[in-house]
Amino acid sequence: VERGGPPAALSSARGRALGKLLPLVLFAAVLVPLALIRWPGTAWPDALTVDLSAPLGSASDWIIDNRDSHPLFLYFFGHISNAVVLSVRGVYLLLLAAGWAGVTAAAGLIGWRVAGVRLALTAAVSFAVCGVLGMWVPTMQTLALMVVAVTASVVLGALLGLAAGLSDRLYRALRPVLDTMQVLPAFAYLLPVVLVFGIGVPAAVLATVVYAAPPMARLTALGLREADRGVMEAVSSLGATARQRLLTARLPLARKQLLLGLNQTIMMALSMAVIASVIGAGGLGDRVYQALASVDVGAALAAGLPIVLLAVVLDRTTAAAGSGTGSGPGKRGRLGWAVAAVATVLVAIAGRLTDRLDWPETWTVNIAEPVNRAVDWMTAHLYSGVPVIGGTADWAGRFTTWVLDPLRGGLQALPWWAVLLLVAALALLIGTWQTALTAVLAMAAIGVLGVWKPSLDTLSQVLAAVAVTLVIGFAAGIAAARSSRMEALLRPVLDVFQTLPQFVYLIPVVALFGVGRAPAVAAAVVYALPAVVRITTQGLRQVDPAAIEAARSLGATGGQQLRQVQLPLAGPALRLALNQGVVLVLAVVIIGGLVGGGALGYDVVFGLAQGDLATGLVAGAAIVCLGLMLDRVTQPTQRRTERRTERRTGRTRKAA
Repeated sequence: VERGGPPAALSSARGRALGKLLPLVLFAAVLVPLALIRWPGTAWPDALTVDLSAPLGSASDWIIDNRDSHPLFLYFFGHISNAVVLSVRGVYLLLLAAGWAGVTAAAGLIGWRVAGVRLALTAAVSFAVCGVLGMWVPTMQTLALMVVAVTASVVLGALLGLAAGLSDRLYRALRPVLDTMQVLPAFAYLLPVVLVFGIGVPAAVLATVVYAAPPMARLTALGLREADRGVMEAVSSLGATARQRLLTARLPLARKQLLLGLNQTIMMALSMAVIASVIGAGGLGDRVYQALASVDVGAALAAGLPIVLLAVVLDRTTAAAGSGTGSGPGKRGRLGWAVAAVATVLVAIAGRLTDRLDWPETWTVNIAEPVNRAVDWMTAHLYSGVPVIGGTADWAGRFTTWVLDPLRGGLQALPWWAVLLLVAALALLIGTWQTALTAVLAMAAIGVLGVWKPSLDTLSQVLAAVAVTLVIGFAAGIAAARSSRMEALLRPVLDVFQTLPQFVYLIPVVALFGVGRAPAVAAAVVYALPAVVRITTQGLRQVDPAAIEAARSLGATGGQQLRQVQLPLAGPALRLALNQGVVLVLAVVIIGGLVGGGALGYDVVFGLAQGDLATGLVAGAAIVCLGLMLDRVTQPTQRRTERRTERRTGRTRKAA
């Protein structure tokens, strides 16, 4: 393996790369001189930009002028707004009527029915901690908002997924729409919704629905399209109608994907809870946002912890229901659920009779003051002036000076045509001509929108964050794959990090690093790291044991096995980790605009704060194009990935 495999494979790969890049070089040799004659200079040509501020500004003015009088708003959007308000208020009043004891009992009993005593205790303790932190009422406000938003997201996503799963034409039509919705940053959803519905709960719920529905649609379509063909043929041979096949075969076979879609929808809705607070959602998100605005880390943490606890409980509950591995007693049958419902009602009635609906104030603990004292100590002792290693502010400054500034300056100094050629070359090396064309058009669209320089600024932050994420993530993933003890130690940490909403990452980052581009990158790294570590670990553990045993029998050391067998065979998983790291980093770097990240993130936030539809939507569209380009240059086509894996596996077995 060591002598014969890599050199031959390397020369073959170089030959394929040169063969693919040669037409691009010839193409550039003809077009670049013509472009330089027509549009001299390195910046994106003004003649190739389109000013959308006038039409978008006119649309914004028309909406504002007609929002209270036009029939479309009075008889359509108005009814939607009223329905949302009534639904959220009804759920909130129901939760308050159940009291803290009834809600806590309901959470514990549902966890017990789904997965046993451990999840029941986790759920009950989590809700109790929300009360202890003095956040019971905001938690109920957020929970009511989430119940309505998740219900609407699941219904909308399931209907779209059902249509896409049963129709190839609709599936092809919905894919680009869902891709755009998934890449578009959450902040970009808020501005058009606020223009139509105004500040308040309806806008927050509807923005959350639009943001959280795509996972349900994707996974529903996936589950229906991947139903076992043998089972479907057997059902058809028995004379079942299309409706009977759907209800008795397709949907039951897609149960795991449907529940996974529910899980992902809940997680995305919770991640939107804080962001939606910017437009009047209230609840825990508003507490976090207000605390961040005043740099009150203690208050932000006190409000952020209940969001994390809600995410953990809902994630564990839906994951256990989807896996079907729950150990709850009496899991089968309806009697157990009836008993749980009756017990919940009795506990709620007992709380009402004893006048203990509200969480007792004497049972609350104020953690804001000790946390702020700890932050003050960290600021005094770790922020700067630490001997030898320097403080966190020094690290942020050095990272900005030595990495972010040169990277941004280098990208912005490149001629616009060189950036397009570089994107085309990268996409072509990892994909096909169609992939390269899509990536180049997406990058060119950024220039057409007139946000070339801020997009390159955002791109520099994304590249820096992805580089740090991959170095740490690959190292941790390799260590976890080679050591079960390390994997067990990392699992709870990754679980917590993966369930934290995006906004919550800004709390410790602001405390440690202040504001600026480096803190935005740090928050993005922490947010993207769990996915990279998990995918890397899983990819290395799924390498064919026969290939590893063959290398071991030839006397390969552990390092040689890793470099020459495991990493090459786990290439598809590592590229998937890179792709997911890029997408997740892009999502948080945009939110970093709130803590001084600047660039496109700042434009989106500024457009929302000032009601500037043109600035906000143009920046959001540029982010979509940037995300599409990065996705294409980091994710090879499935067919090419399978061929590469087959070739590497065949070479390893042949050498063995």
